[in-house]
Amino acid sequence: MYVYSPSSAVRNKQAVRRGIARLKAMGHQVELDPGAFSTHMRFAGDDEVRLAGIERAAASGADVAIITRGGYGLTRLLPRLPYKAIAKAIDRETRFVGLSDFTAFQCAVLAETGRVTWAGPAVGEDFGGESEPDDIMQACFEDLVEEQGEGTGWQLPKAEARAEPWQAKGVLWGSNLAMVASLVGTPWLPQVKNGILFLEDVSEHPYRVERMLTQLLYAGVLQKQKAIILGHFTNWTPVPHDKGYKLHTVVEWLRTQVKCPVFTGLPFGHVPTKVCLPVGAKVTLAVEGRDAFILWGHMH
Repeated sequence: MYVYSPSSAVRNKQAVRRGIARLKAMGHQVELDPGAFSTHMRFAGDDEVRLAGIERAAASGADVAIITRGGYGLTRLLPRLPYKAIAKAIDRETRFVGLSDFTAFQCAVLAETGRVTWAGPAVGEDFGGESEPDDIMQACFEDLVEEQGEGTGWQLPKAEARAEPWQAKGVLWGSNLAMVASLVGTPWLPQVKNGILFLEDVSEHPYRVERMLTQLLYAGVLQKQKAIILGHFTNWTPVPHDKGYKLHTVVEWLRTQVKCPVFTGLPFGHVPTKVCLPVGAKVTLAVEGRDAFILWGHMH
């Protein structure tokens, strides 16, 4: 397992060290990139340092290449990412894992190479907390490492229950909403048609969430999907000016703008309980009553 820092500087080094210790206790051999704790302003080293870390991750031969943390920094590297080396690493069964800012990397790799990466935990935030890692997150990560995972499931709100079984097949893609929206008009937004788009975000007020969804709508992205799945949108504060405007308002508005179903409650985002999802894989989304499933067992 290879741990590296392609985005923001690691301010809490103890959390990363604690996360590495826990991964080792789980039986994993872990190598920490020599530039993982580099700093340059808000970044984990300047662009050259972080690009070198990505190159080492791709060349490591590790079963998993996982980020220390998200933050910001990958979008400025997209024109220079070593796409051929990353694709070769994935073909050799290295799984690149991360979330948040890492979405830019995932979208770009999908757009440039068609390869699958994994939306999942980060070492510091998810394995390095002062309390023990979330059981579901850890179990999903172990399934990923052991290539045993065949899908994930969750329970929908009562209002989204389906009287009749429903399913759709398509490429699963997306992850962090701000990152996906920021790639509109660039070569690194995957041109996925009839896909299954999943989205989450953190520290974004619902009006900002709506504004980013509007950008994807007006750019024609949302209309091309078979389904939109919303994970967790956390760490925002209502203000008196809202007058009842909240995230539910945004979801209901979105449903009036697209023909495809919009499901909520996906256990993914900046939360302790998160599943691992194959970005760029062909999956089946199935709903029976309130039970929703994303299935990708055919990958194995």
